[in-house]
Amino acid sequence: MSSARAERLVNLVLCLLSTRQYLSAERIRDTVPGYADAPSDEAFFRMFERDKTELRELGIPLETGRRSTFDTTDGYRIARQDYELGDIDLDTEEAAAVALAARLWDSPELAGAAHGALVKLRAAGIDVDESGGPVQPRVRATDAAFAPLMAAVQAGRVVTFDHRRGGPTGEVVRRTVEPWGIVSWRGRWYLVGHDRDRDDVRSFRISRILEPVTAVGPAGAVAVPPGVDLLAKVKAGFAAPPVAGTARIWVSAGHAHGLRRLGRVVAARELDGRPGEELELELRSVDIVSRWLAGHGPDVVVLDPPELAAAVRRRWAGAARAHGATLPAAEAAHT
Repeated sequence: MSSARAERLVNLVLCLLSTRQYLSAERIRDTVPGYADAPSDEAFFRMFERDKTELRELGIPLETGRRSTFDTTDGYRIARQDYELGDIDLDTEEAAAVALAARLWDSPELAGAAHGALVKLRAAGIDVDESGGPVQPRVRATDAAFAPLMAAVQAGRVVTFDHRRGGPTGEVVRRTVEPWGIVSWRGRWYLVGHDRDRDDVRSFRISRILEPVTAVGPAGAVAVPPGVDLLAKVKAGFAAPPVAGTARIWVSAGHAHGLRRLGRVVAARELDGRPGEELELELRSVDIVSRWLAGHGPDVVVLDPPELAAAVRRRWAGAARAHGATLPAAEAAHT
């Protein structure tokens, strides 16, 4: 989409949002910058029809109607209550995660979309800190194969490339792939698609794809299966660690929303007079889960198992020593 058309569409949306009445096409032509450049009435109406179709394809609820029974021509507006998002409620950790995720998209192909997402969040009143604090993202879209693969995905074209198996000295194999999409997992980028040579779905670490990446065939030739989960396809190539058991934790009311999504609320429960809920979490790794829980301080308490509670206490004690502080008795009794 050209920058002139994008600017015109934005102006059209702003115009139709700012009125409660239906605006006729002629009124829109006089009001919205960009339409006055149309050389004729016919050219304007073609342009306007294309723009209306574009807005509807973007999911913008464009309404058609008339101001009164005496009007003979249709008018247009956007109902603000149907267009605007509901309240966005992110806690501090979730807002930080959004900012960190946006910093991952450092390639020219993705930076614009990431910046746009941050602008929308700030417009909704969410304070998003892009500094990232002590956490630095590891994903970088600097692999030479990333840009041509992304272009092929967007165009729906088949690609051919050399792929190195295993480490840097692994065998190099020529592949012909119908690319479905690109996802990141564990700090690396992966291409997911249908491998024509193996006649099966495969994922390829992009850092192991050698130049050149060549797009072949016409655009739109690749059909992505509906509802396909690209990330699940990548994870399927890695053995998941066995589940060690279930952890029971208490979470203070209104806190640790990320943990609530990972676990299952068992019941409402007060602890030392504080309202909250009891949750169950899959305990795949005591080390990893204790790291999650320790960061929430007194808002999370381990109920079971004892080894998880002990691991959280060790992390708190280590943090206290590092800062020359003494672990409070209430937190030392984290059981």
